[in-house]
Amino acid sequence: MKMTAVVRRSLFALGLVATLAPELTIHAQRPETPSLILESVTGRDSFELYCASCHGTTGKGDGPIVAALKARPADLTTLALRNNGAFPRERVLGILAGTSRAVLAHGPTDMPVWGPIFRGLDPSEPRVRQRIDNVVAHIEGLQVDSTGPDDLGSRLFRTHCATCHGSNARGNGPLSGQLRQTPPDLTKYTARNGGVFPSERVYRIIDGRDIASHGDREMPVWGDAFRSTRDGLTEGSAKMRIDAIVRYLRGIQERAAE
Repeated sequence: MKMTAVVRRSLFALGLVATLAPELTIHAQRPETPSLILESVTGRDSFELYCASCHGTTGKGDGPIVAALKARPADLTTLALRNNGAFPRERVLGILAGTSRAVLAHGPTDMPVWGPIFRGLDPSEPRVRQRIDNVVAHIEGLQVDSTGPDDLGSRLFRTHCATCHGSNARGNGPLSGQLRQTPPDLTKYTARNGGVFPSERVYRIIDGRDIASHGDREMPVWGDAFRSTRDGLTEGSAKMRIDAIVRYLRGIQERAAE
């Protein structure tokens, strides 16, 4: 019986962990093994080779070797949803890197500690850090829409956006009549973009530091505004807020009639 590419990658990943674990534990020197590490450090490539065997290519916890695990892996696409709309980036980073082992996905002996494994395979620490960061970014990109009333994106939209864009995001907020241009209907982004929600462009518009949203920028530059609050948000915290708003907007898009 022929094995599929996914199954072959799954067996490779498990075999790799079993082979390297003793040596990594005692920090033994090992020869370079370029065939065991991807040249690419993109998050998607690394996730598909090292994570998809358990978590599945879509991150839903339905990988080809799930039946062999002690407990089913968690659905990684709902991490933000289960955290009130805020993607727990530092927590996920700690789990992957091995600095935090409060693993939500499954028992502590099932999930490899990828930080030491990557370091055992790749002598370049910057590449290792970049690989882990990119995997985390890929997982963040898999998150489902989060529009609950208590979710971070929903709360931020009501607080910072609804006065102009309206509570329903259709451009009819209480201050819209005082603006030089009527705010756009934010529920039509997908419809205006051929059925695809333009997440990256929407993020840049909200951030506002490298793109004009409309007119002569009546819309606040939220990338700066979030970092200038009295709470003194870091760049990472500001990004988390904007990402949450983007997920909220993606979730309220007007759907085409079937």
